[in-house]
Amino acid sequence: MILNEIRKEILKQKNPLQAINLQRFFKTGKGEYGEGDIFYGIKVPEQRIIAKQFSDLSLDDLKILITSKVHEERLIAVFILVEQFKKGDDKKQKIIYDFYLKNRKGINNWDLVDLSAPKIVGAYLIDKEKDLLYKFAHSKDLWKKRISIISTQAFIREHFFEDTLDISEILLNDKHDLIHKAVGWMLREIGNLDLEIEEEFLKKYYKTMPRTMLRYAIEKFPEKKRKSYLEGKI
Repeated sequence: MILNEIRKEILKQKNPLQAINLQRFFKTGKGEYGEGDIFYGIKVPEQRIIAKQFSDLSLDDLKILITSKVHEERLIAVFILVEQFKKGDDKKQKIIYDFYLKNRKGINNWDLVDLSAPKIVGAYLIDKEKDLLYKFAHSKDLWKKRISIISTQAFIREHFFEDTLDISEILLNDKHDLIHKAVGWMLREIGNLDLEIEEEFLKKYYKTMPRTMLRYAIEKFPEKKRKSYLEGKI
């Protein structure tokens, strides 16, 4: 059975010491955003290699992996889904997109979102209605909200910024720093392509947006301009 084979490969790479560090890094303690997540301590490049070896894994087997309690099994499933989406025709891409959303509860940490949402959700919706992203942005679910903004990275790369800016506005007063970081990052991505548009947004909101969001958004600004934003002197 192929699922048994991939799990054997995963177990071969286990690193208990690294697992302890990852569980701390991904906030798996009681009351933290990754509470209860289990890590084997496998580095991402090694996970990518395993995903490549089993890139034809069936959706039935992927469903088992993506609902696993083990973080690396879920991330490997995500890598395989991304690869299958990239290589698929329109019909296959729709299947992968629907599967991803149906099993979205397994996409429950920031790395899982960031490494998949733009390449599956964003890529699929790029020429379609974006209502789902706005629905997710208004959700109380942390990972839905992160998917909503991070998915727009696919649109930014095509020089289409409107949805990123609109969703950033929705998430402007969110309380979670993982959303502050995500929004700031996407604003910075816009600035990499069109600084004027990023600054137009920032000048409107920089005095009221969360500090972390602002810091992420202006990270690559010249030092003098960066200080001006932080000191409220723009």
